Amino acid sequence: MLFVVLAGLSGLVWGVGDFAGGKATQRADALRVVWLSKLASLPLLALYLVLLPTGADLGGLAWGALAGLFGAVGVIVFYRALSAGAMTVVAPVASVTSAAIPVVVGLASGERPSPVALAGVTCALVAIALVSLAPPRPGVVSVVTGRLVGQAVLAGVGFALFFVLLARANVAAGGDAGLWPVGSAQLAALVLTGLLVLVARARSRDAGGGSWPRGWSLVWTAVAGPFDMTANALYLVATRYGDLSLVAPLAALYPVTTVLLALAVDRERLRPLQVVGLVLALAALLLVSGPLG
Repeated sequence: MLFVVLAGLSGLVWGVGDFAGGKATQRADALRVVWLSKLASLPLLALYLVLLPTGADLGGLAWGALAGLFGAVGVIVFYRALSAGAMTVVAPVASVTSAAIPVVVGLASGERPSPVALAGVTCALVAIALVSLAPPRPGVVSVVTGRLVGQAVLAGVGFALFFVLLARANVAAGGDAGLWPVGSAQLAALVLTGLLVLVARARSRDAGGGSWPRGWSLVWTAVAGPFDMTANALYLVATRYGDLSLVAPLAALYPVTTVLLALAVDRERLRPLQVVGLVLALAALLLVSGPLG
């Protein structure tokens, strides 16, 4: 099925962007990384809009902008929660929340996937939780608090609303919104994060120059933005061909790419539960794309 390919690709690409963003925020302020990454994505976005021209729909643009606002909030909260060091809690909670809510919304709106496809969705949700598990960073002592868990849930809700609202942009435009909702989402996120950067700078005695991305952090930031935006575009197109309850959990398998990149770049080792998660992720793709799905 085409939507399975597109959703799976969006998850793979999102994973690259997420990994790059995580690397960038290790040495730079999360707000500024997010803002610069959105800015870096604009030239590629303009190219996409030129190569795939369609008429802009006001409803699609509005839903896209709203999606972008919630998505930006989700990213900022997620990065800041991760900075506490409790990745074993923050990443799985945020990821599963972001995948589960669109499933519930889709089913509540009348979508009726086959039992086999729903089994694939279940595999995807479990896979996301297991693959997201990661050991705490060396030398970082973290305490899991109710506030930290709440931040993880809030980040997941932000991501979930991004999934739901961006899919809604297609509906508002009669099923063919083009890539304009992605454009309005990027611009809305750029404006919001830009305002937050200004507010944070005004509240700080130091201008905060040291927390801007520099060197490799800037390179990772420049990678994160275009990959994130491209994943948004792939996801938007996927929602034209498949139900939200199936597309969203497949797209939310982005931790798979993040883990594989951590293996290649950071020389991290897979934990046994992560291996199980990778197998379940493959099973999810096969079940959702099966003849009964």
